[in-house]
Amino acid sequence: MKLARIIKCYLRFHLEHRKFSTTSSIRTLKRETFLEKISAGPSFQEFLNVKSKMPMTSKLNDEFIPYLSASSYKGHGRKVYFEVYGCQMNTNDAEVVWSILQAHDYDKCQDIQEADVIMVITCAIRDGAEAKIWNRLQHLKALKHKRSTKRGPLQISILGCMAERLKQYVLEKEKSVDVVAGPDSYKDLPRLLALTRHYEYSAVNVLLSLDETYADIMPVRLNKESPTAFISIMRGCDNMCSYCIVPFTRGRERSRPLESIIKEVKILDHQGIREVTLLGQNVNSYRDISKETSMESTTVPGFNTVYKPKISGLPFSLLLQRVAEAVPNMRIRFTSPHPKDFSEDVLRVIRDYPNICKNIHLPAQSGNNAVLKRMRRGYTREAYLDLVNVIRRFLPGVGLSSDFICGFCGETEAEFDDTVTLIEKVKYNMAYLFPYSMRERTNAYRNYKDDVPQVTKMERLQRMVKAFRDNATELHKEYEGKRELILVEGKSKRSNDHVFGRNEANIKVIIPMKNVLINQSSVQQSEQINVGDFVAVRITESNSQVLKGEPLFKTTIQDFYNIK
Repeated sequence: MKLARIIKCYLRFHLEHRKFSTTSSIRTLKRETFLEKISAGPSFQEFLNVKSKMPMTSKLNDEFIPYLSASSYKGHGRKVYFEVYGCQMNTNDAEVVWSILQAHDYDKCQDIQEADVIMVITCAIRDGAEAKIWNRLQHLKALKHKRSTKRGPLQISILGCMAERLKQYVLEKEKSVDVVAGPDSYKDLPRLLALTRHYEYSAVNVLLSLDETYADIMPVRLNKESPTAFISIMRGCDNMCSYCIVPFTRGRERSRPLESIIKEVKILDHQGIREVTLLGQNVNSYRDISKETSMESTTVPGFNTVYKPKISGLPFSLLLQRVAEAVPNMRIRFTSPHPKDFSEDVLRVIRDYPNICKNIHLPAQSGNNAVLKRMRRGYTREAYLDLVNVIRRFLPGVGLSSDFICGFCGETEAEFDDTVTLIEKVKYNMAYLFPYSMRERTNAYRNYKDDVPQVTKMERLQRMVKAFRDNATELHKEYEGKRELILVEGKSKRSNDHVFGRNEANIKVIIPMKNVLINQSSVQQSEQINVGDFVAVRITESNSQVLKGEPLFKTTIQDFYNIK
């Protein structure tokens, strides 16, 4: 019935909005056909992307026409406030959204009390991440109700993975939410905001795309003071790990054209950015299919996939090489990869270019073969360890980080013990450790039971944390007395007299704020350390989390490694 009413409204609008203003003009013009009248108005999609906040009565259905001209999409200086939760991809998404809204005459504010529009970029990877958003929405709801009517409506928008996953539930549970937009619908935000502003209706667009990469959008950085930046090179994931919601919230894999990435890197270099991180849900499976090639993807021996080998497109190794050559004095990192895509070609490029950080994120998730099989990871413990050995042969001293989940469906104590021994055997500089959180729509949700008690999960988490920290402490001790290159990113949280940066292995390094030589060959000329400087540092202290050091002199990537 609702669809029938919308169609009735749609047809009547098209017929009426084509009437002419005077009787004389009607007599003098050629009679239009029904199809000509229909084609001249808004598309049927305009009527489907709007959801009422109130029960839709018959009268409302007959009279309400959710259509605005493109000129109505302008923000007219309305102020936008961003709240970003989750991964680096969400930070980059926020910068894409801001680029789109800025082009439509919106302004950005740093104080939520000044905001006319609040954009909440959400994460759905774990239950705890979503709980934070629900709690935050209660505060935003109160803020909206307290707002003076003289200032106009306060619009609350939920964007990203949680919006994609929960869709209608967000609107039904939180009546204060105006816009729900998935990761592939950010270009539609000016229209969605205009609809809710003009008609006081909630607007939803959570359609996933097979080709949207936002390659034509130059992100506008939210933190212009930072010397680092993110570049999204691909979106989505085809791996379908049984525990993971990402393929259902971000869609299938698709990659940006290589040349558009090089162009963005060069722009960032011109803006003074000194480190860029290439982003993707499965970043090293990047394939630029805009170019006709027959370079078959190479999966690491002992690893397999749930999809057929990809036989066209320019690979990640070539992209990495081209980026490194385009900006030789800019540091390059990438995340988050899958172990299966670390071909020897990729490792050679990392080895041969000094501006590509010798730091690899190698998500293991578990150290037990049976659990890995239930997770659909596509490899065994033995294959993973073989890959670690290959990486360390190509890149001696490489910094390794990983992801681990404890308490996955059916995990026994013996199976968990294998995870602890893997952590102890590999020895990681950094690890992201989490108890399992079941997500609806995943393969695990359909086929397994979340049968490990929460108290057991937390006990196992503590064991993983201890195993990681004990070995990281030992690893980091080896840095003491060595000279490391860091990029200064900002002031230390604990002291205004200290600044922090990161070394190649992505370990935080804290140094005192002081004058240092402008280069190694300088005898007397010195200057203050500033954010964005590359500084040679001698490491003096360490623990499992950070290194501390003494700054020696300013330098560049090329000079530092030539000297070294």
